[in-house]
Amino acid sequence: MNLASEAWSCDNGDSGDLLISNVGQLLTLAGHTKPRTGSALMDLGILNKAAILIEGGLITAVGPQDEVAAEAGGVEALDARGRLVMPGFVDPHTHSAFVGSRERELGDKLAGKSYAQIAREGGGIQRTVRATRGATREQLRVETWHRLRRMIKLGTTTAEIKSGYGLNLEDEIKLLEVISAVSGDLPLNAVPTFLGAHAIPEEYTDPEAYVEHLIHIVLPSVAAKGLAMYCDVFVEGGFFSGDQGRRILMAGQKLGLASKLHADELTSCGGAELAAEIGAISADHLLFSTGDGLKAMARSGTIAVLLPGTSFSSMGLPYCDARRVIDMDIAVALGTDLSPNSWIESMHFMVSLACYRLGMHPEEAISAATINAAWAVGMAGEVGSLEEGKRGDLLLLNLHDYREIPYRIASNPVDEVVKDGVLLSRG
Repeated sequence: MNLASEAWSCDNGDSGDLLISNVGQLLTLAGHTKPRTGSALMDLGILNKAAILIEGGLITAVGPQDEVAAEAGGVEALDARGRLVMPGFVDPHTHSAFVGSRERELGDKLAGKSYAQIAREGGGIQRTVRATRGATREQLRVETWHRLRRMIKLGTTTAEIKSGYGLNLEDEIKLLEVISAVSGDLPLNAVPTFLGAHAIPEEYTDPEAYVEHLIHIVLPSVAAKGLAMYCDVFVEGGFFSGDQGRRILMAGQKLGLASKLHADELTSCGGAELAAEIGAISADHLLFSTGDGLKAMARSGTIAVLLPGTSFSSMGLPYCDARRVIDMDIAVALGTDLSPNSWIESMHFMVSLACYRLGMHPEEAISAATINAAWAVGMAGEVGSLEEGKRGDLLLLNLHDYREIPYRIASNPVDEVVKDGVLLSRG
């Protein structure tokens, strides 16, 4: 299948030159030079009756309609007709490269089985590993491509994508190579993360042997091929201990891979403390983190990536208390945790869940899903806000007030997606 031929046509050619005029409400998220904490999360940088000029894929002017239009010259214009315009969503935590679905596990969840119990009975991550290992490279590429394409239609223009369903050298490399190939076929900034430490593979009876295999065989190969920006570990009982996570992540750092961490998702296991100790860019989940762990994250500047979709789909898990995290002066981001366990492709839905279940204000949730999420994947210099010099990645929404974004639950208000100044068709 020629996936490139299935991609969008570009309604304004491919020059990356575009004037978006007559914007009713423009959320710029501009004006901050570090991840947002506390009251800064409330600042959406709103401009009314505004315009934005993109040239060569980069934003060159943002401001009042008349001033920006005067700078545009002969650049093709798109009339926003008073609609709301905002940065493209940045999804800082996905497992979107895999084969196979786990719809049968919905019945297990409804019967009261926990995530750990489903895993012990042969489901969960290991079920997806078996399916992904058995898939051809082409099948993996096609299924991943379609998921990412749907995410773009829902407004995501940058996404972190983890490996982790191979759990051996050959299949982890295959996953990362497919992530690279698919991202080249789509108008999406893909941030690749190596998650070989997602679970202990079934063929290993000695977890330590697998940890050593990761450190001495798999990680060096991934780094040598330049296939990942980050290394991640699932630190949790039954998966990887804090000591094992520390060793894997430190080995990754020595090879040039920055650290991320699945932390305190199912139990309080010191994940937040470990993330702060090793200087991880983010600690994700944090459902059972201790006060001391969160305080350590605040001191280290580690970003808290909250994943309300995991609690929504797992049923037995609580929702993170975002107010507690924000009040501790920690930068908060939002992600989907798109995976076979939490098959959610919509960042818009995460913004709604953040307001209705995590206690976040609409302004905080939007900041967390754009600029802070960009900081959480090392892309804040390019995306996450609409200001001069950044990529022209933005959304035109069929809305007029930003508070409608979380208010309209589980819809898709995205009328148009602009990526690098190119207006994508809705095909």
